[in-house]
Amino acid sequence: MLHSAPERGTDRGVKHTPMGKPLARLLIESHLVAGDPVAGSEIALAPDQVFIDDSVGPLIALELEAMGVDRTEVDLTVGYVDHLLLQADERNPEDHLMMRSACERFGFWFSRAGNGICHAVHQQSFGRPGAFLAGSDSHTCAAGALGMLAIGAGGLTVALVLAGEPLHLTMPEIWGVRLVGELRPWVSAKDVILEMLRRHGTDGASGRLIEYHGPGVTGLSVWDRHVIAHMGAEMGAVTSLFASDGEVLRYLTRQGRAEDWRRLEAEDGAAYDHLTELDMSTVEPLVALPPSPGNVVPVTDVAGAEIHQAYIGSSANPSFRDLAVAAGIVAGQAVHDRVSFDINPASREALGNLATAGHVATLLQSGARLHQAGCNGCPGMGQAPAPGRISLRTVPRNFPGRSGTADDEVYLVSPETAAASALTGVITDPRTLGPVPPIIGEPDEWVTNHDLLVPPLPREQARRVELAKGSNHPSLPRFEPMPDRLSLPVLLKMGHGVSTDEILPAGPRAMPFWSNVERMSDFAFEGVDPSYPARARAASDHAVIGGRNYGQGSSREQAALAPRLLGLRVVIALSFARIHHENLVLFGVLPLVFDDPETYESVDAGHSLLIEDPLRLLKEGTGSVLNAISRLRFDVRHELSARQAEIVRRGGAINAARWTAPETAE
Repeated sequence: MLHSAPERGTDRGVKHTPMGKPLARLLIESHLVAGDPVAGSEIALAPDQVFIDDSVGPLIALELEAMGVDRTEVDLTVGYVDHLLLQADERNPEDHLMMRSACERFGFWFSRAGNGICHAVHQQSFGRPGAFLAGSDSHTCAAGALGMLAIGAGGLTVALVLAGEPLHLTMPEIWGVRLVGELRPWVSAKDVILEMLRRHGTDGASGRLIEYHGPGVTGLSVWDRHVIAHMGAEMGAVTSLFASDGEVLRYLTRQGRAEDWRRLEAEDGAAYDHLTELDMSTVEPLVALPPSPGNVVPVTDVAGAEIHQAYIGSSANPSFRDLAVAAGIVAGQAVHDRVSFDINPASREALGNLATAGHVATLLQSGARLHQAGCNGCPGMGQAPAPGRISLRTVPRNFPGRSGTADDEVYLVSPETAAASALTGVITDPRTLGPVPPIIGEPDEWVTNHDLLVPPLPREQARRVELAKGSNHPSLPRFEPMPDRLSLPVLLKMGHGVSTDEILPAGPRAMPFWSNVERMSDFAFEGVDPSYPARARAASDHAVIGGRNYGQGSSREQAALAPRLLGLRVVIALSFARIHHENLVLFGVLPLVFDDPETYESVDAGHSLLIEDPLRLLKEGTGSVLNAISRLRFDVRHELSARQAEIVRRGGAINAARWTAPETAE
């Protein structure tokens, strides 16, 4: 049966004007509260919805407590327990208790452990066309599948939004991607986004919002669109967006939420800042090789390589269809005895319907290992592969060590490629299995799980709730304002594309300490140089050097906070990933860009840098740095708004907002 959907807040209407505007611009303008929506300018948007997940949720709760927030200022907020599901000791269960108490205290909906991954569950129960969603996960952008404006951010940014601030960001350029043609047999949405990554790389959409449109969109289901929008984050996109059309109405009707639908699309003659066409009939099965989602080649290039794991599901392929097609491929057969065939459902709802349709039994009989609905192996929380052995995964990222194994070999593929390869034991082009893939239909009667979401407490009852702090939840620190002179040793020199997984790892060793400001720094830059924490504690204030797209990947604010706890004051890089750049600012770390990219080669670990007047640099936007070792001076600039510069000057958002932790209140 279809359960009733939970009540949700309202969202702001989208007013169409005869200006030939893209849908993205219409949505941005309908939520704009400050700034001029001109590409490159800072704007402020008012969200209709917010979600947080347990990887940053307990830290957000501490931030809200420090601000003295009484209740969320957003129409609808949801807290999801989805990352920290591996209960090897007391720390993750303590975070679950903390999350539940935070949802009760601050007026959030609560999604319990086992309900599934935030992106999938939010689409099922809360997502609505035209709304603006801000989320504490970089893959919040997946909600663009429903015609939502959905932007991921760091935890402290989200805490500010919950306290009543708008979401600040740089107005993106709008990149129209016109889809034409139809997908050929054995090719699916995962191959479409891998093709985009093959063409444009992991920073090809930096500073851009991708709006998919064109006749090819009509052949994509809402969940197909979810897959494509989700991995726009791997291209550096601010977010991705599809129109709300008849397919979205069909989906919401299936969820018992037809009343949430409205048609939303770009105006006729919409003018995009950039325009690309992708003929989906030319896309073939693809694979992203280590060490990056952008390292994409045809499956045929690596066919025949021996595999040891085939992992299907996760947030990047979260739907009933993604697991049902795998069941259809392996039906009546046993997977290769060398292969661990891991099934990772993204939601309890999808898992329940798979069971009703008989697909779970089919998968189990083939030799599959069924895991609980949640993030699980995607951030390395279980299902780690053997070192040096190929693991085919439908997850969104394959940064080194992210799987939980230091010497991993993670290849990103579609469910079709993963299932075909599980049968043969080698990387297999699924097209070799026959001319037509299994025909998969949804059950006639779709069962939802809206009733397993816990609604917010009434305000007066919520005020009596105390946060369930455990031994893993010490209070937040206070940081010193920016001094008038900085003399900093360079402790690290890094290459291009350093990810937040390398700055602060996930996995069962580190993630349980992500809420512990006294312990998280023990893992800082573990993927770059494990000696960094000890050297940083000895040096105190210091700098690090990065290459292009520094801080790509996850939105985890801990990747900025943990090094700051060890004395990081300045990062100088060739370019920054959007969310990590903002996280550095909010914790008072000054992100600088080399004015001349060639200067990057002249600065090494062990050098000492002198910034004579950082306050003037913050004010003027440009300045110089003296390398005390080479005696060479080089120019730098920052790309901060006046608001951001003031936050850095004061030592971070905590100081800028004049927060005081309860135990130190006057």
